[in-house]
Amino acid sequence: MLTTITDGILCCLTGKSADVLVPVETLEPGDGMEFVEVKPGRVLRVRHIVPERPVIEPVSTASVSVHCKRRISLYRDGQLVIENLVATPPAPPPRQRRRKPKRSVMIDTQRSVSSCKGGQSDLALFFLHGVGGSLHIWGRQLDFFSRLGYEVIAPDLAGHGASSAPRIAAAYTFYALAEDLRAIFKRYARKRNILIGHSYGVSFCTFLAHEYPEQVHKVVMINGGGPTALEPSLCSIFNLPACLLHCLSPFLAWSFLKAQRREKQLLKDGNAFNVSSFVLRAMMSGQYWPEGDEVYHAELTTPILLLHGAHDKFVPMEEDQRMAEILLMAFLKVIEEGSHMVMLECPDTVNTLLHEFFLWEPDASDGVPQIIPNKKA
Repeated sequence: MLTTITDGILCCLTGKSADVLVPVETLEPGDGMEFVEVKPGRVLRVRHIVPERPVIEPVSTASVSVHCKRRISLYRDGQLVIENLVATPPAPPPRQRRRKPKRSVMIDTQRSVSSCKGGQSDLALFFLHGVGGSLHIWGRQLDFFSRLGYEVIAPDLAGHGASSAPRIAAAYTFYALAEDLRAIFKRYARKRNILIGHSYGVSFCTFLAHEYPEQVHKVVMINGGGPTALEPSLCSIFNLPACLLHCLSPFLAWSFLKAQRREKQLLKDGNAFNVSSFVLRAMMSGQYWPEGDEVYHAELTTPILLLHGAHDKFVPMEEDQRMAEILLMAFLKVIEEGSHMVMLECPDTVNTLLHEFFLWEPDASDGVPQIIPNKKA
């Protein structure tokens, strides 16, 4: 940290940037590491583990069919009205002049939701980190689930970990990063896929679930915030001069965690949050995604688990609660001992909650829309 602060001071004095935009690691691929060129000259590091699966009996394809029918209306005053329509006729509206919504969306679809067990060859887990992190923040999860027989995929975003770091701000917009992850998803996706995102990574999970509803089976959102469109903040700390941001970045990284020496050492050893101030600023100023509003989130029909660290100082509890209200099938779990980096702080708790959700399948008592068991052929 002292070296980082010194570099920042020299940057301020000399007017030269201390950033070195090269991959943090230059090791040969190993331990499941692969390097994928998502477009010419743009390479992402991906940890891809396909466990050796024993010869087992064919997995049953029995599932539960969930009939999702809802009407979403957005009015000019910003009010959002969501009507979950069931098989019974709705009550007649009160006799009053009905406002005409600014935007109205009707969803009427049926999707199959089944238990996702390790060893199933048609299943893959994708882990997506947020700003400043790397695939190393998922170390405990990748090891845990690969040992259970799950195929796991975890990429480094551009400018993070050992992925390429172009020196152009346009390379770090939401849309540029989303297209990178679309390429990764299309390369590794199976018939059923579960997306697990943390912080900014949650937005990319939402994007992929919206784009590929038939392939995205379940989603996990960890400290992702509310269902609001992304817009860069003019008052953000990331708009400070590069030299000052370079000085502050290590303190920002430590503040993501509660005061626990072991987790901070994990961040240091894994090179998480070891990114340049240029990338940090470009990532934050590039968070422009006007389509990702409440209506966009309300259109999702996939089951979603929300995890929130009770001591998170960056994402208020109210934001995840609002997300749970907007989503069709959502389950909010609060981890009392955790803060923003719960996967590092409480790995066993997170792994248990994730696994329970992977194995979950709905039934009539879950309170989700009309549920019809599939018939076996």
